Formats: sequence, structure tokens, C-alpha cells
Amino acid sequence: MAKSVKITAEKRHSEICQILHVEQQVSVPELAKKFGVTPMTVHRDLDKLQQAGRIKKTWGGAKPTERMVFEFDFAKRRHANKKEKQAIAKKAFEFISPGQKIILDTGTTTLELSYLLKDLKDITVITPSLAVASVLQFSSGIETILLGGIIRKGSPDLTGVVTEKVLDMFMVDIAFQGADGIGLDGTLFTEDMRIVKVDQKIREQAATNYILADSSKIGKTALATNGFVSQADALIIDDAIGDEVKNNFEDMGTTVITVKA
Repeated sequence: MAKSVKITAEKRHSEICQILHVEQQVSVPELAKKFGVTPMTVHRDLDKLQQAGRIKKTWGGAKPTERMVFEFDFAKRRHANKKEKQAIAKKAFEFISPGQKIILDTGTTTLELSYLLKDLKDITVITPSLAVASVLQFSSGIETILLGGIIRKGSPDLTGVVTEKVLDMFMVDIAFQGADGIGLDGTLFTEDMRIVKVDQKIREQAATNYILADSSKIGKTALATNGFVSQADALIIDDAIGDEVKNNFEDMGTTVITVKA
């Protein structure tokens, strides 16, 4: 590994995690040489990271924990097409008014919307997303209701029979949902068949439904289908969707709202 100047412990910890994300295994001598520190210093760094649950020390080195792998994967998903997601969230925000009760479903685009809601007053947000709940938990003007259920492996979301049953308790003004893929025929796809019923139930419990998806989802399929985009009141998407696909969806009865990233 290339020699580098000494850096702070915090920076070393971050770079060690980056290295492990790529290489999956690293040795103490390699890290000592890279950072220009003693093996004892590296051991202290690894102890700190292990205490935080991000790495697991091995004989003479370290490997990433499942938690760290998840953190990197989620961060990667969140930053993919980030400008498009933020533009879509900004447009969705325009449909929210004080006094409303809304459902924010799982997904990185709905997560972007949650950041815009933080300073609103007199809003009730119901969500199966641990990530959304963590953004809103200290917002004084928002009552956040986290649905119960089973935490999905590899995702900060809740699902299962408990989630479905709790959803039956609520009727809301608006639901905002994402999609892992949207077929050219308007089919909505999800990567996890366990959330199909939750997605369907969310649409049933809302007076108005919006699908929030960036254009990279168009033409993409996934493991399971959970309905059609025409079942929502509108699809909010970036303008890279193209006129042909937009017109096709509108011919199916879907209102398509496009935004510029």
C-alpha cells in the first residue's frame, strides 16, 4: 500500500472502513504502513471500530461486520441519482399541508422527502421506515408513528403481518411510495416479496397516493409485483423519463408529473 502522511484517529477509522468495504480483509501491518503509525495504534483503532460494531477483529487484522456492509450499501443506494430524488421530493412536498396525516413508505426518495418535512407543524407521519422515523423523531411539529413489524434483513424497514394489521388502524390523506422498478406497462416491482402486501395496504389506507421514482426505475423489473402505477393518483418522476414513456403511462390513465433535476 502507498505511504501517506499521518492523519487523525477519526479519519483513520473512516478510511479503515472504506478499505474493508472494498477488500473485505486487511492486516494490521498493512494498516500501520499505510497510515505511518505503530501496530499498537492500529490495534487501538480496530478496538474502537469493533466496539462500535463496524468491524470484527481477526488474527492479525480485521474484516467488516454485516452492519458495516449494510451501512455502505444503504449509503450507496441513497446517493444514487440523488439530485433526481431531491427534485422529486421537493415536488411531492408541495402537496403537503398542515393538519394532514400522511404515510411515508420505505425507500431513499421518500427519505429525501422526510428531510423536507422536519420543520413543518401539525403533521402526522406514519411510516414503516426506521430511517424516516430517525429523521423525524426530534421534529416538534410532527407526530411520528412507527409501524410495528419485522425488521427486513439488509434494510432499515419493517414488514410482516404485524405491519399489515397496524396499517388497518389508520386512514390518511396522502401516501408517498417508492418503487424498485416500473415496467413499461406500468407494473410496479419490488425486490422483496415480503413487502408486497404492505405496499398494497398503504395504497388502500390513503385518500390520495403518489409514486415517487427516478427515471432509472423505468423498464426495470424485480422479484415481485405489487400493483400498477395507474392505481396511484400520480407518478412524480424526473423529466429523463422521455415523452414516449410519459405519454404511454398517461394513456393508461396515470397522471405523470415530471421535474427537472
